[in-house]
Amino acid sequence: MENDSLNVKNVAADSALNAGAGSAPDSGASLDSGNVAPAMPTPEQLGISITAGPADGMPAITVGDTFEFPVTVSWSVQGSALLVVPAGSANAKGLTQVGLSQESSRSVKDGKEIASITFTYKIAAQDTGNLHIPALRFEIPTQMGQPLDLRSESVDVRVEEPFNPLPIAVGAVVALCVLFAGLWRTKRRAAAREAVATKNAAQEALRERMMVLKQRVNVADSREWLLELESIAKEFVFEKFGADAGSGKDGGSGLNSGKDGAGGSAAGFESAAAVNLDALVKEGRLEGWETIVEEFAHARYGGGKRDGFENRETWKAAMRLMGIEE
Repeated sequence: MENDSLNVKNVAADSALNAGAGSAPDSGASLDSGNVAPAMPTPEQLGISITAGPADGMPAITVGDTFEFPVTVSWSVQGSALLVVPAGSANAKGLTQVGLSQESSRSVKDGKEIASITFTYKIAAQDTGNLHIPALRFEIPTQMGQPLDLRSESVDVRVEEPFNPLPIAVGAVVALCVLFAGLWRTKRRAAAREAVATKNAAQEALRERMMVLKQRVNVADSREWLLELESIAKEFVFEKFGADAGSGKDGGSGLNSGKDGAGGSAAGFESAAAVNLDALVKEGRLEGWETIVEEFAHARYGGGKRDGFENRETWKAAMRLMGIEE
Protein backbone atom coordinates (compact mmCIF):
# COMPACT_ATOMS: atom_id res chain seq x y z
CA MET A 1 0.00 0.00 0.00
CA GLU A 2 2.86 2.35 0.79
CA ASN A 3 4.45 1.77 -2.61
CA ASP A 4 1.16 2.32 -4.47
CA SER A 5 0.49 5.52 -2.54
CA LEU A 6 3.98 6.67 -3.44
CA ASN A 7 3.26 5.88 -7.10
CA VAL A 8 0.09 7.96 -6.93
CA LYS A 9 2.13 10.82 -5.39
CA ASN A 10 4.89 10.57 -8.00
CA VAL A 11 2.35 10.65 -10.86
CA ALA A 12 0.78 13.73 -9.26
CA ALA A 13 4.16 15.44 -8.98
CA ASP A 14 4.96 14.67 -12.61
CA SER A 15 1.59 16.14 -13.60
CA ALA A 16 2.44 19.32 -11.68
CA LEU A 17 5.88 19.58 -13.30
CA ASN A 18 4.37 19.21 -16.74
CA ALA A 19 1.84 21.91 -15.91
CA GLY A 20 4.61 24.30 -14.66
CA ALA A 21 6.82 23.74 -17.67
CA GLY A 22 4.23 25.43 -19.82
CA SER A 23 4.61 28.87 -18.08
CA ALA A 24 6.32 31.88 -19.69
CA PRO A 25 10.22 32.04 -19.19
CA ASP A 26 10.15 35.80 -18.39
CA SER A 27 7.74 35.50 -15.48
CA GLY A 28 10.66 35.62 -13.00
CA ALA A 29 9.22 32.80 -11.00
CA SER A 30 11.39 29.76 -10.22
CA LEU A 31 9.95 26.22 -10.11
CA ASP A 32 9.97 24.83 -6.61
CA SER A 33 8.21 21.48 -6.57
CA GLY A 34 7.94 21.55 -2.82
CA ASN A 35 5.76 24.66 -2.93
CA VAL A 36 3.46 23.55 -5.79
CA ALA A 37 0.24 21.65 -4.87
CA PRO A 38 0.38 18.42 -6.86
CA ALA A 39 -2.51 17.72 -9.26
CA MET A 40 -4.54 14.56 -8.62
CA PRO A 41 -3.82 11.93 -11.29
CA THR A 42 -6.63 10.20 -13.19
CA PRO A 43 -7.33 6.46 -12.86
CA GLU A 44 -6.18 6.04 -16.46
CA GLN A 45 -2.80 7.55 -15.62
CA LEU A 46 -2.40 5.01 -12.84
CA GLY A 47 -3.51 2.11 -15.06
CA ILE A 48 -6.73 1.57 -13.10
CA SER A 49 -9.84 0.43 -15.03
CA ILE A 50 -13.43 -0.28 -14.01
CA THR A 51 -16.06 -2.42 -15.76
CA ALA A 52 -19.72 -2.88 -14.80
CA GLY A 53 -22.25 -5.60 -15.58
CA PRO A 54 -22.06 -9.30 -16.49
CA ALA A 55 -19.61 -10.19 -19.25
CA ASP A 56 -22.36 -11.79 -21.36
CA GLY A 57 -24.90 -8.98 -20.86
CA MET A 58 -27.84 -8.49 -18.53
CA PRO A 59 -30.07 -11.55 -18.08
CA ALA A 60 -33.85 -11.57 -18.44
CA ILE A 61 -35.32 -10.07 -15.27
CA THR A 62 -38.84 -10.31 -13.93
CA VAL A 63 -40.34 -7.95 -11.38
CA GLY A 64 -39.79 -9.39 -7.91
CA ASP A 65 -36.51 -11.07 -8.91
CA THR A 66 -33.23 -10.42 -7.08
CA PHE A 67 -30.30 -10.40 -9.50
CA GLU A 68 -26.52 -9.93 -9.22
CA PHE A 69 -24.69 -7.00 -10.78
CA PRO A 70 -20.83 -7.23 -10.75
CA VAL A 71 -18.46 -4.23 -10.89
CA THR A 72 -14.72 -4.99 -11.29
CA VAL A 73 -11.84 -2.63 -10.53
CA SER A 74 -8.51 -3.78 -12.09
CA TRP A 75 -4.94 -2.43 -12.05
CA SER A 76 -1.40 -3.49 -12.88
CA VAL A 77 0.27 -4.96 -9.82
CA GLN A 78 3.55 -3.32 -8.72
CA GLY A 79 4.34 -5.18 -5.55
CA SER A 80 1.24 -4.33 -3.49
CA ALA A 81 -2.59 -4.05 -3.57
CA LEU A 82 -4.91 -1.06 -3.62
CA LEU A 83 -7.66 -0.37 -1.14
CA VAL A 84 -10.90 0.18 -3.05
CA VAL A 85 -13.87 1.42 -1.01
CA PRO A 86 -17.48 1.50 -2.35
CA ALA A 87 -18.82 5.02 -1.88
CA GLY A 88 -22.37 4.71 -3.24
CA SER A 89 -25.31 2.35 -3.64
CA ALA A 90 -27.17 0.79 -6.55
CA ASN A 91 -30.54 2.18 -5.44
CA ALA A 92 -32.56 3.73 -8.26
CA LYS A 93 -36.15 4.04 -9.42
CA GLY A 94 -37.63 0.54 -9.33
CA LEU A 95 -34.36 -0.98 -8.08
CA THR A 96 -33.23 -1.57 -4.48
CA GLN A 97 -29.82 -2.80 -3.36
CA VAL A 98 -30.25 -5.64 -0.85
CA GLY A 99 -26.69 -6.89 -0.51
CA LEU A 100 -23.02 -6.42 -1.46
CA SER A 101 -20.05 -8.79 -1.51
CA GLN A 102 -16.51 -8.56 -2.88
CA GLU A 103 -13.82 -10.93 -4.14
CA SER A 104 -10.16 -10.29 -5.04
CA SER A 105 -8.19 -12.10 -7.74
CA ARG A 106 -4.99 -11.89 -9.77
CA SER A 107 -4.16 -12.88 -13.34
CA VAL A 108 -1.46 -12.41 -15.95
CA LYS A 109 -2.18 -10.49 -19.15
CA ASP A 110 0.43 -9.67 -21.81
CA GLY A 111 3.18 -10.64 -19.38
CA LYS A 112 1.88 -8.29 -16.68
CA GLU A 113 0.26 -9.29 -13.44
CA ILE A 114 -3.20 -7.79 -13.08
CA ALA A 115 -5.01 -7.50 -9.75
CA SER A 116 -8.76 -6.99 -9.50
CA ILE A 117 -11.55 -6.63 -6.98
CA THR A 118 -15.07 -7.60 -8.00
CA PHE A 119 -17.96 -6.07 -6.09
CA THR A 120 -21.19 -8.02 -6.53
CA TYR A 121 -24.34 -5.99 -5.86
CA LYS A 122 -27.55 -7.86 -5.12
CA ILE A 123 -30.43 -5.82 -6.49
CA ALA A 124 -34.19 -6.40 -6.17
CA ALA A 125 -36.38 -5.43 -9.15
CA GLN A 126 -39.51 -3.79 -7.75
CA ASP A 127 -40.99 -2.24 -10.89
CA THR A 128 -41.32 -3.04 -14.58
CA GLY A 129 -40.05 -1.21 -17.63
CA ASN A 130 -36.75 0.17 -18.84
CA LEU A 131 -34.82 0.88 -15.62
CA HIS A 132 -31.27 2.11 -15.04
CA ILE A 133 -28.62 0.86 -12.64
CA PRO A 134 -26.83 4.10 -11.67
CA ALA A 135 -23.11 4.85 -12.06
CA LEU A 136 -21.44 3.32 -9.00
CA ARG A 137 -18.74 5.30 -7.20
CA PHE A 138 -15.58 4.00 -5.49
CA GLU A 139 -12.71 5.69 -3.62
CA ILE A 140 -9.04 4.73 -3.38
CA PRO A 141 -7.34 6.41 -0.36
CA THR A 142 -3.89 8.04 -0.99
CA GLN A 143 -1.16 9.59 1.20
CA MET A 144 -1.93 12.89 -0.47
CA GLY A 145 -4.98 13.25 1.78
CA GLN A 146 -7.42 13.22 -1.15
CA PRO A 147 -8.91 9.90 -2.32
CA LEU A 148 -8.85 8.87 -5.94
CA ASP A 149 -12.42 8.80 -7.30
CA LEU A 150 -13.68 6.01 -9.62
CA ARG A 151 -17.11 5.76 -11.34
CA SER A 152 -18.67 2.98 -13.37
CA GLU A 153 -20.95 3.45 -16.34
CA SER A 154 -24.75 3.48 -15.89
CA VAL A 155 -26.31 0.27 -17.21
CA ASP A 156 -29.84 -0.14 -18.62
CA VAL A 157 -31.96 -3.08 -17.49
CA ARG A 158 -35.32 -4.28 -18.76
CA VAL A 159 -37.72 -5.67 -16.15
CA GLU A 160 -40.73 -7.66 -17.41
CA GLU A 161 -44.03 -8.66 -15.86
CA PRO A 162 -44.02 -12.18 -14.37
CA PHE A 163 -45.19 -14.92 -16.70
CA ASN A 164 -48.79 -15.82 -15.98
CA PRO A 165 -49.92 -19.07 -17.63
CA LEU A 166 -53.57 -18.56 -16.62
CA PRO A 167 -54.60 -16.36 -19.60
CA ILE A 168 -52.94 -18.81 -21.98
CA ALA A 169 -54.64 -21.75 -20.29
CA VAL A 170 -58.00 -19.98 -20.35
CA GLY A 171 -57.48 -19.03 -23.98
CA ALA A 172 -56.60 -22.63 -24.84
CA VAL A 173 -59.70 -23.92 -23.05
CA VAL A 174 -61.89 -21.36 -24.80
CA ALA A 175 -60.32 -22.24 -28.15
CA LEU A 176 -60.94 -25.94 -27.54
CA CYS A 177 -64.53 -25.24 -26.51
CA VAL A 178 -65.08 -23.18 -29.66
CA LEU A 179 -63.47 -25.91 -31.74
CA PHE A 180 -65.55 -28.68 -30.20
CA ALA A 181 -68.69 -26.54 -30.46
CA GLY A 182 -67.94 -25.95 -34.14
CA LEU A 183 -67.32 -29.64 -34.74
CA TRP A 184 -70.51 -30.50 -32.85
CA ARG A 185 -72.54 -27.99 -34.89
CA THR A 186 -71.00 -29.26 -38.11
CA LYS A 187 -71.74 -32.85 -37.16
CA ARG A 188 -75.26 -31.94 -36.09
CA ARG A 189 -75.92 -30.06 -39.32
CA ALA A 190 -74.53 -32.96 -41.33
CA ALA A 191 -76.76 -35.37 -39.41
CA ALA A 192 -79.76 -33.08 -39.96
CA ARG A 193 -79.00 -32.87 -43.69
CA GLU A 194 -78.62 -36.64 -43.82
CA ALA A 195 -81.89 -37.12 -41.97
CA VAL A 196 -83.67 -34.73 -44.35
CA ALA A 197 -82.13 -36.47 -47.34
CA THR A 198 -83.20 -39.85 -45.96
CA LYS A 199 -86.69 -38.58 -45.28
CA ASN A 200 -86.96 -37.06 -48.73
CA ALA A 201 -85.74 -40.28 -50.30
CA ALA A 202 -88.28 -42.31 -48.33
CA GLN A 203 -91.04 -39.84 -49.25
CA GLU A 204 -90.08 -40.05 -52.90
CA ALA A 205 -90.08 -43.86 -52.76
CA LEU A 206 -93.60 -43.80 -51.26
CA ARG A 207 -94.74 -41.37 -53.94
CA GLU A 208 -93.45 -43.63 -56.70
CA ARG A 209 -95.26 -46.62 -55.19
CA MET A 210 -98.46 -44.58 -54.90
CA MET A 211 -98.22 -43.45 -58.52
CA VAL A 212 -97.83 -47.07 -59.63
CA LEU A 213 -100.82 -47.99 -57.47
CA LYS A 214 -102.90 -45.23 -59.11
CA GLN A 215 -102.35 -46.79 -62.53
CA ARG A 216 -103.80 -50.08 -61.22
CA VAL A 217 -107.01 -48.58 -59.82
CA ASN A 218 -109.26 -50.11 -62.49
CA VAL A 219 -107.42 -53.27 -63.48
CA ALA A 220 -106.18 -54.78 -60.20
CA ASP A 221 -108.07 -57.00 -57.80
CA SER A 222 -109.57 -54.72 -55.13
CA ARG A 223 -108.41 -56.85 -52.22
CA GLU A 224 -104.86 -57.10 -53.54
CA TRP A 225 -104.88 -53.38 -54.37
CA LEU A 226 -106.03 -52.38 -50.85
CA LEU A 227 -103.48 -54.64 -49.18
CA GLU A 228 -100.73 -53.00 -51.28
CA LEU A 229 -102.01 -49.59 -50.22
CA GLU A 230 -101.97 -50.76 -46.59
CA SER A 231 -98.30 -51.78 -46.90
CA ILE A 232 -97.51 -48.30 -48.23
CA ALA A 233 -99.42 -46.75 -45.31
CA LYS A 234 -97.48 -48.90 -42.85
CA GLU A 235 -94.22 -47.77 -44.46
CA PHE A 236 -95.32 -44.16 -44.03
CA VAL A 237 -96.18 -44.69 -40.34
CA PHE A 238 -92.89 -46.51 -39.82
CA GLU A 239 -90.98 -43.50 -41.17
CA LYS A 240 -93.16 -41.06 -39.21
CA PHE A 241 -92.95 -42.54 -35.71
CA GLY A 242 -89.61 -44.28 -35.78
CA ALA A 243 -88.39 -45.63 -32.40
CA ASP A 244 -89.96 -42.76 -30.43
CA ALA A 245 -93.45 -44.21 -30.34
CA GLY A 246 -94.53 -45.52 -26.93
CA SER A 247 -97.16 -47.81 -25.59
CA GLY A 248 -100.84 -46.91 -25.58
CA LYS A 249 -103.09 -46.20 -22.64
CA ASP A 250 -104.13 -49.83 -22.44
CA GLY A 251 -100.56 -51.07 -22.26
CA GLY A 252 -100.56 -52.20 -25.88
CA SER A 253 -98.90 -50.57 -28.84
CA GLY A 254 -99.46 -50.22 -32.52
CA LEU A 255 -95.77 -50.96 -33.02
CA ASN A 256 -95.84 -54.73 -33.06
CA SER A 257 -92.82 -56.98 -33.10
CA GLY A 258 -94.56 -60.34 -33.34
CA LYS A 259 -95.87 -62.04 -36.47
CA ASP A 260 -99.35 -62.32 -35.04
CA GLY A 261 -99.80 -58.59 -34.61
CA ALA A 262 -99.69 -58.64 -30.83
CA GLY A 263 -98.71 -55.47 -29.01
CA GLY A 264 -94.95 -54.81 -28.99
CA SER A 265 -92.70 -52.96 -26.55
CA ALA A 266 -92.42 -49.18 -26.20
CA ALA A 267 -88.90 -49.30 -27.66
CA GLY A 268 -90.38 -49.14 -31.17
CA PHE A 269 -90.94 -51.60 -33.98
CA GLU A 270 -88.53 -53.64 -36.06
CA SER A 271 -89.99 -53.09 -39.53
CA ALA A 272 -92.86 -51.46 -41.38
CA ALA A 273 -94.64 -54.81 -41.64
CA ALA A 274 -94.90 -54.91 -37.83
CA VAL A 275 -96.97 -51.71 -37.64
CA ASN A 276 -100.51 -52.25 -36.37
CA LEU A 277 -102.59 -49.47 -37.90
CA ASP A 278 -105.74 -50.50 -36.01
CA ALA A 279 -104.00 -50.10 -32.62
CA LEU A 280 -102.51 -46.74 -33.57
CA VAL A 281 -105.93 -45.44 -34.65
CA LYS A 282 -107.46 -46.58 -31.34
CA GLU A 283 -104.63 -44.83 -29.46
CA GLY A 284 -105.38 -41.61 -31.35
CA ARG A 285 -102.04 -41.49 -33.11
CA LEU A 286 -103.47 -41.66 -36.61
CA GLU A 287 -106.16 -39.02 -36.59
CA GLY A 288 -108.30 -39.08 -39.76
CA TRP A 289 -107.21 -42.59 -40.72
CA GLU A 290 -110.26 -44.32 -39.24
CA THR A 291 -112.20 -44.90 -42.48
CA ILE A 292 -109.25 -45.99 -44.60
CA VAL A 293 -108.02 -48.37 -41.88
CA GLU A 294 -111.51 -49.96 -41.81
CA GLU A 295 -111.20 -50.51 -45.56
CA PHE A 296 -107.86 -52.24 -44.99
CA ALA A 297 -109.44 -54.50 -42.36
CA HIS A 298 -112.37 -55.33 -44.67
CA ALA A 299 -109.92 -56.26 -47.43
CA ARG A 300 -107.97 -58.53 -45.07
CA TYR A 301 -110.91 -60.34 -43.55
CA GLY A 302 -113.68 -59.96 -46.09
CA GLY A 303 -112.66 -58.80 -49.46
CA GLY A 304 -115.10 -58.40 -52.30
CA LYS A 305 -115.27 -56.49 -55.53
CA ARG A 306 -115.14 -52.69 -55.57
CA ASP A 307 -115.67 -50.14 -58.28
CA GLY A 308 -112.69 -48.29 -59.65
CA PHE A 309 -113.97 -44.89 -58.46
CA GLU A 310 -114.03 -46.21 -54.86
CA ASN A 311 -110.38 -47.18 -55.14
CA ARG A 312 -109.59 -43.74 -56.60
CA GLU A 313 -111.26 -42.00 -53.64
CA THR A 314 -109.37 -44.22 -51.21
CA TRP A 315 -106.14 -43.45 -53.07
CA LYS A 316 -106.77 -39.72 -52.86
CA ALA A 317 -107.54 -39.95 -49.15
CA ALA A 318 -104.32 -41.89 -48.53
CA MET A 319 -102.28 -39.33 -50.53
CA ARG A 320 -103.78 -36.51 -48.44
CA LEU A 321 -103.18 -38.28 -45.09
CA MET A 322 -99.55 -39.06 -46.01
CA GLY A 323 -98.94 -35.53 -47.33
CA ILE A 324 -97.78 -36.78 -50.72
CA GLU A 325 -98.31 -34.56 -53.75
CA GLU A 326 -99.10 -36.08 -57.08
